[in-house]
Amino acid sequence: MLTIYALTWIGVLAAQISPGPNLAAVASVGLAQGRHPALFVVAGISSGMLVWSAATALGLGALIEAVPLSLLVLKIAGGSYLLYLGIKAARTTLRGNGPTTITPDAQMLDSRSAWRRGLLVVLTNPKAALMWAAVASFLFGQGLSALHVLGFGPLGAFSGLVIYGTYALLFSTGVAMRGYVRFSIWVEGVFAAAFSAMGVSLLWSGLREAQK
Repeated sequence: MLTIYALTWIGVLAAQISPGPNLAAVASVGLAQGRHPALFVVAGISSGMLVWSAATALGLGALIEAVPLSLLVLKIAGGSYLLYLGIKAARTTLRGNGPTTITPDAQMLDSRSAWRRGLLVVLTNPKAALMWAAVASFLFGQGLSALHVLGFGPLGAFSGLVIYGTYALLFSTGVAMRGYVRFSIWVEGVFAAAFSAMGVSLLWSGLREAQK
């Protein structure tokens, strides 16, 4: 189980480090308003991750228990989506495309509003739901129980707290803007490798099961 957790965590870490709505929300607030509100945005993002991870673990777990054949469908669908994400990240790496320009958010936020901003960024992003569903499908596909899949959620939320918290500190001082474009390309490469490996593994498992 630890090996499965480790592989999954590498993919999730790369996804969290790479450019996306979560990073944009943290960086835009950090650039304009400083460290304190940016860290509350991070707390909201981490809270949203817990919501999606729990919802997908419990929901898919109940589905698999009620309809065992659904695990095969989840393996094919989840593996395909993870492979799609990996290929998309690989294309970004090969093209050398950096992240889009991050603009400061001039709207002043108190602590509660900043936390709510981060939470809504995650909960209203359909790609976040699909990614967590694909991750849960991968974990279920490796034979983990619903309890074990549920246990991965806090791990992913904690890494999000650390990674986006670090971004909040860096962007609030302006340090991150100078080297981030080059660094992000390497992160996309790790993202591509990890998610492609997870996708291929899950698809292969599904195809083998379908042939039985």
